[in-house]
Amino acid sequence: MRFSFSHSHAFPGGRVVVEDDGAAEGACEVEFADGVTVIGSWRREDDAFILDAPAYRTARGTEVAGRRWRVARNRNGEWRSQRMA
Repeated sequence: MRFSFSHSHAFPGGRVVVEDDGAAEGACEVEFADGVTVIGSWRREDDAFILDAPAYRTARGTEVAGRRWRVARNRNGEWRSQRMA
């Protein structure tokens, strides 16, 4: 399973490409547009995914805290990120 974000970090409403390889829940690759890839974890929740992305450093050196995201399709069928508390 791979989640590819269209920016160097995830944010609410951000576009996500989901490559679902049919794997069981667990470890996944989380890729950002600046080329940084980290290992996260995921699980299914109805028609969405819950993604736990660990803390990482962007290619420019910015520290980004680990976060939990809900990744779901919008009305247009695009995958978008929704921040969870």
